Amino acid sequence: MGESASGSDRSQKARGAFRVRSLQIRYKTSRPEIRQSWRSMLQRERPCKGGREDFEKGRRGNFSSPLRSVSLQGDCRTQLRSGKEALQFRETRRHTEQGGITMKVVVGIPSYNNAETISHVARTAAQGIVDFFDGDGMIVNSDGGSADGTRERFMETDTFGLPKESFVYEGLPGKGSAMRAIMEFALKQDAEAVVFLDADLRSVKPWWVERLAGPVLKGEADYVTPFYLRHRFDGTITNNVCFPMTAVLYGKKVRQPIGGDFGVGRKLLEIYLGKPKEIWNTDVARFGIDIWMTTTAINESGRVVQAALGTKVHDVKDPGKHLKGMFLQVVGTLFELVITYENVWKEIWKIEDVPIYGETPQEEVPSMSIDIGNLKKLARETLEEVEYIDRGILSEVKESGTLSLSSWVDTLYRSAVQYRKTRDKKVVENLLPFYFARTARFAEEVKSLSDEEAERYVYEQLDVFLEKKHSLREEWKVEDKR
Repeated sequence: MGESASGSDRSQKARGAFRVRSLQIRYKTSRPEIRQSWRSMLQRERPCKGGREDFEKGRRGNFSSPLRSVSLQGDCRTQLRSGKEALQFRETRRHTEQGGITMKVVVGIPSYNNAETISHVARTAAQGIVDFFDGDGMIVNSDGGSADGTRERFMETDTFGLPKESFVYEGLPGKGSAMRAIMEFALKQDAEAVVFLDADLRSVKPWWVERLAGPVLKGEADYVTPFYLRHRFDGTITNNVCFPMTAVLYGKKVRQPIGGDFGVGRKLLEIYLGKPKEIWNTDVARFGIDIWMTTTAINESGRVVQAALGTKVHDVKDPGKHLKGMFLQVVGTLFELVITYENVWKEIWKIEDVPIYGETPQEEVPSMSIDIGNLKKLARETLEEVEYIDRGILSEVKESGTLSLSSWVDTLYRSAVQYRKTRDKKVVENLLPFYFARTARFAEEVKSLSDEEAERYVYEQLDVFLEKKHSLREEWKVEDKR
């Protein structure tokens, strides 16, 4: 959290129709959980007649809305072109009636010391532009000053004749600064959509580009988030913080709000870049960028769609050993956004499903492990007594090194209120041992479950977050009066 693109003749024509299935969702009337038919969801897609395996999984125009149980079908035919043919076609169609030039898709790859994987990501992205958008686009690498030859590997990559550019971004070192530079570049190119892909992806396929850009180009969305199949131990910050907080606060079940791979339309690019420049001197310039982009999209556009991308395979990190910096930057940004959009979330009590574009292919999720014992040890050793956290919760962590869901939600909400009161990053740092403890308990709770069963459990946790939101709102009101 991949296969390289095919080197076969790209002038071959591949046409075929695909069957559209909607992701099946059932509600219980008294609670906001969703029950997903994973067997249906994971069914292998019907192959496209005459297409390659990658193309078979990447059909165009399937837009499944679990919320409304309807499907919108677009043109699911495409023509594969050679790099030379794609360039000629793009140059012909890019000239508008006014004499200007537009570009359909820019794929941006932020990087830092990713020489081992960036070539695969770039080549696969280029194949996606050729296969699904007639070569109307380019690949851009925004690098943080890599010392391992990342930029050289990128520029040496065969992108089938598509233009590519690599540059070192300016500003604070971090993923957000890299993505900001890509946004600015894309607007200068007058691109209709930008697709962001992480540089360490091993599972990226050409059809991912269509899944992330398609809803934007069809006018169905301004923002597209990934919908992955992930191991039950992967994405601990997502599962325990970002997914439930985003869903309960803003009323949208965006499953991977910090997934890293996104599709963004021109309207949102202008919104992002129109924000005060001071934002880029905060953690938004680092790992806070994903949750900032997603939350801003939900609240200032509302037209958000998820793209079914299948399994995500990348450089997995153990939460107790590698994720401290990311946790601080992501959660600090999330708390700032809770303040920014306080007039919105205080009035939201209904959680809606977000439409899923395409269908999830049948793929195996790679196994992984995390060191539960180390998480418990870290939780006990780094725990500090703070006055705004209940003593019973502190005792729970001290005694077991773990934390129940109910205690975790209370801790998270009280920390958000305390951060609003002080705007002190120490509040986020104090939250770390509780995150270690909750992650340890979550891992123990799901270790005997299948990934599908663990996924259902993640959704069921929303009940507790929603129920306790009332106390968050009341404590927030108390601070309003001070």
